[in-house]
Amino acid sequence: MAWLQTHWIAVALLVVYGAILVRHAIEGRRGTKGRTDYYVGGRSMGGVVLGLSFFATYSSTNSFVGFSGQAYTYGAAWLLVAPAVVIFSLSAWVWVAPRLRAFTGAVDSVTLADYVGFRFESRAARLLAAVIVIFASFLYMIAVFKGIGNLLEIFLDIPYAAAIGFVFLIVVFYTAVGGFISVVKTDAVQGIVMSIAAVLLFWGTLRGAGGLGALDAIRAAPATEGLFRWDAAMPFPVLIGIVVAGTLKFIVDPRQLSRFYALADPRAVRHGMIVSTIAFLGVYTLLLPIGLYAHAVIGSGLTESDLVVPTLLGDAGILPALPAAFILVAMLAAAMSSLDSVLLVMASTWERDVISLVRHVEEGRAVAETRFWVALFAIITAWLSLNPPGSIVTLTAFSGGLYAACFFPAVVLGLLWRRGTGAGAVASLLTGFIVLMCWDWVPFSEAVHEVFPAMALSLAAYVGCGLAAPPLEAAKRLDIKL
Repeated sequence: MAWLQTHWIAVALLVVYGAILVRHAIEGRRGTKGRTDYYVGGRSMGGVVLGLSFFATYSSTNSFVGFSGQAYTYGAAWLLVAPAVVIFSLSAWVWVAPRLRAFTGAVDSVTLADYVGFRFESRAARLLAAVIVIFASFLYMIAVFKGIGNLLEIFLDIPYAAAIGFVFLIVVFYTAVGGFISVVKTDAVQGIVMSIAAVLLFWGTLRGAGGLGALDAIRAAPATEGLFRWDAAMPFPVLIGIVVAGTLKFIVDPRQLSRFYALADPRAVRHGMIVSTIAFLGVYTLLLPIGLYAHAVIGSGLTESDLVVPTLLGDAGILPALPAAFILVAMLAAAMSSLDSVLLVMASTWERDVISLVRHVEEGRAVAETRFWVALFAIITAWLSLNPPGSIVTLTAFSGGLYAACFFPAVVLGLLWRRGTGAGAVASLLTGFIVLMCWDWVPFSEAVHEVFPAMALSLAAYVGCGLAAPPLEAAKRLDIKL
């Protein structure tokens, strides 16, 4: 009872939010008639809801806990993430969304891996793409679970493992039951909630720090003046690599790209671009300076930047009870908006691009089996997150780096350039993966982030194979549809 008396506001908000999730799960179940509905919403959804979903899917606890607190150790240079987020998000909507929507609709593609297989007429490329997607998704989900586990542990005073179990049960329920329709509708609500939370979190931090001018005192203090150098925490090229790896995923991450599959028409593309751009610009402009201002609020004694935002929320002197509870629910929403999308991507990729290549699966059975894979992958990831192998930003950046290095040639050049072969797709996927995984063993590797050499060599492999062979028959669909 004492615990409930302390946290009753947060509990009440969570109950209301839970009721919304149940409703969306039921609506998603009713709207799902087959595999295309369950995987990509029947390709008939509007731009506003998908634009909010695109924003919410990216803006998980990795952003609200990891990205918001990272300037605490990385310094002012970390603020470069804000323009990078806007630039790469816009690039995805302008260059990728209309072409990917048209091509995947023409060939009945519902996953990133089957797009690779259909575009390059290669079973090997499809299977390899599926393996990389599932591996990178595990890393990303561990980061999300870590973020929400840390937050609930500190703010609600519950064990870390119990926090992860709580989130696991909720996400598995509405994702498995309602599929893509449930996920997107929930994401739209989560996007609005997170936008409000960003304003409250910035306001509370600024209030605790003493106003915008607190940065002058932080810059002048001997303990924190170094945070305003470009190389505050690491060589600048490495920092830029982390920023690129964390934001280039807009163009190559399957959970982001799946929103483009579901767009109803070109008008929906325009609406989605406008909504997501406004959301990213406003929210990330507010979130990213929080780590810097935190030095004026909680001092410079924290050893891990992932604890900055949970510490701020746990201090009653910074935020009143109601705003703090609302932000907690928003953080939970942020975690779920990414977990649900990644889970659906993993499960659909496994069912569509691994299982279906081994044996024929009827469409109705494929949906039932995908629901099972959603639960199984969630169990595995929740267990792994009990002892995570790295920080939130480290895991997020590495996952994003995998997508960038492996899929940039196949996705971007595959849509914009008619040349490209199955051998080139396989070569680029393998090259990007191997270079990214092995870069730390290269002499002087610490001076350059691994995403740059991995992308460069992956592109070289793709282009080289493409120039050596004529365009594939599937590439003609790009001209026909666009």
